[in-house]
Amino acid sequence: MPVVDPSLNPVTDAEPAEVKPTRRPRRRPARADLLALGAYVLLGVFVCLNYWGDVTGRVSSHLPTDHSWFEWLFAHGAYSVRHLENPLFTARQNAPDGVNMMANTSLLGVTLPLAPLTMLLGPQVMYALYLGGALAATAGTAYWMLSRHLVRSRAAAFAGGAFLGFAPGIIHHANGQPNFVSNFLLPLIVVRVLRLGEPGRWRRNGLVLGALVAYQIFINEEMLLLTALACLVVVLAYAVQRPRATRAMAGTFVAGLGVAGGLALTLTAYPIWFQFDGPQSYRGLQGGVFHNWGEDLVAFVTFARDTWAGTPEVEKTIGLTEQNTWFGWPLVLLSLVALALLVRRSLAARIVAVLVVVFTVASIGPWVRFDGVETEIPGPWSYVSDDLPLVEMMMPTRLALVVAAAVGVLLALFCDAAARQARAGLAPAPRAGEPAAAPVAPRRRWLRPLGYAAVAVALLPLFPRPLPAQQIDPPPHFITAGGWRPYVPAGRTLVPVPIPSNVHGLPTLRWSALTGQEFPIPGGYFIGPNELGEGVFGAPNRPTSSLIYSTMDSGVLPALTDENRRQAVEDLRFWRASVVVLGAHPREAVLRELVTALLGPPQRVDDVWIWDVRALVG
Repeated sequence: MPVVDPSLNPVTDAEPAEVKPTRRPRRRPARADLLALGAYVLLGVFVCLNYWGDVTGRVSSHLPTDHSWFEWLFAHGAYSVRHLENPLFTARQNAPDGVNMMANTSLLGVTLPLAPLTMLLGPQVMYALYLGGALAATAGTAYWMLSRHLVRSRAAAFAGGAFLGFAPGIIHHANGQPNFVSNFLLPLIVVRVLRLGEPGRWRRNGLVLGALVAYQIFINEEMLLLTALACLVVVLAYAVQRPRATRAMAGTFVAGLGVAGGLALTLTAYPIWFQFDGPQSYRGLQGGVFHNWGEDLVAFVTFARDTWAGTPEVEKTIGLTEQNTWFGWPLVLLSLVALALLVRRSLAARIVAVLVVVFTVASIGPWVRFDGVETEIPGPWSYVSDDLPLVEMMMPTRLALVVAAAVGVLLALFCDAAARQARAGLAPAPRAGEPAAAPVAPRRRWLRPLGYAAVAVALLPLFPRPLPAQQIDPPPHFITAGGWRPYVPAGRTLVPVPIPSNVHGLPTLRWSALTGQEFPIPGGYFIGPNELGEGVFGAPNRPTSSLIYSTMDSGVLPALTDENRRQAVEDLRFWRASVVVLGAHPREAVLRELVTALLGPPQRVDDVWIWDVRALVG
């Protein structure tokens, strides 16, 4: 598509490449490119700085359970490779039913190829290393897209790439959700979509696009969906503004799209079937959990919590929602000025404007929220049934991530326009076969520093802070040293107390991750089906796990009956348990009393209490 062709001047409406696309000669990376990539890497290291202070003993302060889940995922990738098991499913969590990894955020496109490093370094180091690398890689591919296909100024591409890789919404998700910062393939996908109309290259472009889409499915399907929706809006906006050019390339575009879709479907048909019809798959989320999460209008002009200008206090007003925009008022003001200056001359700017408007409105959700208050004004999602496929799983506020991407592109266009004006005014680019026009305005050297200064003023308050981290107790020596091995024969499970869950089981979930998942555990942190086939968080509570959680919460041993003891044995049989293990815990005393009352006296082995239940459960 000419929108991304290097011969198209994005500051004007000139489009010489619509008929004869040009090919840029291959060349070695310029010094500016290396400096840009180096800066992104350093910024990625800086963002993860608090983890590196004690990488084995710290997790995210904001989403510690998600952090532990992704450590567990790196261990899952290594376990699958080491044991040559199907990575789409695991029985090492939620024993005996297991977990459908395709139906969960599994990051298989990352954890499998990095399995050797995980085996060497461990999942904790691998998590921190990958998180910073993913941020830098996303900024790097965004820089490549902008510098090679949209703008000529490397400084402009650097600013845009930095925002696309380290925007406030992306940094927010970096707190325990590395799948939402793993966006390094998305700029490549966008470029290939917009080049599908190139004559004579539809097979190659289609094959490359299909391979990229297939791989992205194993990284983050939700971000792929958002990218597809954004590309659809871009193509439609281009078609409205360039109908003749669109008709000329429509056949080639559709042919390339068909090749891409066919290849992607061929490569992912079985995993997608497994996701929706394999064991432990589900249909939608119980109660439409995410459907009501819309973006607060005040959030757009608020500084995000994890930026230099941000403060946790703002969350008390707007609420503990995802911070997918949170641009701050200087960037919003600059974006409006940039659009006002560029939209008349630049096709790319007009398309960016359409993206901003469409996805800002779409992110509002079913009801308009303003400064933490849900108004009675209906939003766009109030007219959409939450029973529709895909819609039932979507979180409206995450559509604002497309707005963030559009703002990043707009920043690059604005900086590039300032650089162009400083060089030669805003002379219109010549049409194919026409002589170059004389500049319509004299050089204005002051425009470049002024434009760059405006961008700096808007972006500096959004410079990310190092992600906040908190200490976490190490797992028991009994676990890490392999003291459990004599108690867990093949086919049996180790039952940690408390049993891992979305709320109560952060430390004990890490026991599995930090031992390479060598023993299966009941419960866990995942989405699986309930009795109606709807998705729910975690394993359905059994009577004994519910009793453990209620005792933890109250800190008081409840009155127990023979029925409680009978049910405990039945639950242990269901879990195929061979040993119950209680390590150091704030509620260790009352939990030991509870399990002792249910199963009898424990043994003290190393630094844990254990109940060998093999004779009890048979």
